[in-house]
Amino acid sequence: MNKLKLFFDSLKNPEFLFLLIIPVFISLWYLFKNKKISNNISFSNIDSNNHTKSIKESLRHLPFILKIISSILMIFALARPQTTTKWEESTTEGIDIILAIDISSSMNEKDLKPNRLESAKEVAKEFVKKRKNDRIGIVLFAGESYTQCPLISDYNILNTFLDDIKFGTKMGINDGTAIGKGLTVAINRIRNTKSKSKVIILLTDGINSTGISPIDAASIAKDYNIKIYTIGVGSKIYNPFGDKLIDEDLLKEIAELNNGTYNRATDNNSLQQIYNEIDKLEKTETQIKRYNITSENFHLLAYISFCLILLSFILKFTYLKQII
Repeated sequence: MNKLKLFFDSLKNPEFLFLLIIPVFISLWYLFKNKKISNNISFSNIDSNNHTKSIKESLRHLPFILKIISSILMIFALARPQTTTKWEESTTEGIDIILAIDISSSMNEKDLKPNRLESAKEVAKEFVKKRKNDRIGIVLFAGESYTQCPLISDYNILNTFLDDIKFGTKMGINDGTAIGKGLTVAINRIRNTKSKSKVIILLTDGINSTGISPIDAASIAKDYNIKIYTIGVGSKIYNPFGDKLIDEDLLKEIAELNNGTYNRATDNNSLQQIYNEIDKLEKTETQIKRYNITSENFHLLAYISFCLILLSFILKFTYLKQII
């Protein structure tokens, strides 16, 4: 029903559809007329011993049917069905966001099920589901750091990149927890964008063990007005020997320095607080210009109509020619 409505809405000259009443009346007249005429019509087949209907006799109404279908198609062609692609002028608002995700070997700990990395990926996916007009990229870090996905707005592709994330040793990079390097690469991916709101979300389970100072990297982010939200992934802060597993003080300092917040990801709903904060940020307005592309679709209808009427006349004056 919706497709039928869309078809009628596509007609440039729908007033021509009133002409459909003509083939309807002609069809009724034809049916009424043939009720009064004997079915014993003489055709060129003169086999008098055959009392069953021949193929010719069975098809004697075909030329008329073809003419009726042809006239209906021609009327629809006159109504000019069109396909129009419209881009309306609108304003969208979005944020540029980099997800900086720790892929060190410690992310294989199973205090979060099935492990910390998989839990972090699920948290990231939940976060992506909440976005609409934002551009999001992914930076991965262990002992080194690199860009997994640049800023894009295609969330299906983004989720594919998230699915492909593995531990650093399986992706050919050295083990370790280079939080400062991860922040530096994330900053470089986002610092020169035109967005008014630039955000880095740092997910890690450890303590910075190599590379530049995370605080120095956070200071650079502050110069570019980049907000940093930090997330400690893991249910345990200390191991049984009293050693610190997650440097919460560092993550809190990074977040406070860059007007962000620190949160613990102990389950897949831990980013809800960040959603609310990011939605309050000043968005970047993007203008979308409108243009129309109109394609005429009546040509095929007219061509089929012509072929049917031609076939009708050929059959009437050749194979189905009546003997009067």
